[in-house]
Amino acid sequence: MSDTPARKDPLQGVTLEALLNELVAHYGWPQLGRLVKIRCFNSDPSIKSSLTFLRRTPWARAEVEALYIQLKTPKPARPPRSQTGHGNAPRVLFGRKPSDDQH
Repeated sequence: MSDTPARKDPLQGVTLEALLNELVAHYGWPQLGRLVKIRCFNSDPSIKSSLTFLRRTPWARAEVEALYIQLKTPKPARPPRSQTGHGNAPRVLFGRKPSDDQH
């Protein structure tokens, strides 16, 4: 056996209903409907109708589960701005270009 802990499956022990409730709480129905283009998310959405559809439609369930895994996967932390290779370069603000007829 290895001393390194196995990566935990984000779907382990999570019911489809709990997964869907968390996605709706995080994204809301409108955004969820844009991310996963299925009618039950866009037209009169409800947990009950969505669960019925997702249980009967493997491709849609796979997309919803993939979105949940993406939500639960920790993102690598961005390095502080000074370590990104840009140093302390000043920000350049671009204004309007002066037109030739205004002198």
